[in-house]
Amino acid sequence: MSDDKLSFKEMCAKFDVTPRTLHWYEYTELLAPEREGRSRFYSQREVARMTLILRGRRWGFSLEEIRQWLLLYDEKGSKEQLQEFIRLADRQLAALGEERQKLDETLAELEATRAETARLVDD
Repeated sequence: MSDDKLSFKEMCAKFDVTPRTLHWYEYTELLAPEREGRSRFYSQREVARMTLILRGRRWGFSLEEIRQWLLLYDEKGSKEQLQEFIRLADRQLAALGEERQKLDETLAELEATRAETARLVDD
């Protein structure tokens, strides 16, 4: 096997994921490693896909959205894939902005209630 390919164990270590996670990404067709017998090897393409998968998860995209987005590259090319990313990112930015606003409101309320409670305790 070529030096530029990672074994299953190396792939888990590189991305700090469990074997179960890596198996799941294969099962759901997010990754397609090369196989030699029972061994799996991950090319630079699969490493790049894994990077995108983990970024997408961190940003709040579902695995199905990520899978469909990755398929676009193979089916329609990079322009359509990039356009779809912009659409997904715009939607997620709006959702995260709403979550931030709610979190800011919750923090302000908790801080005010804590301050009021501290005043009562000090009296």
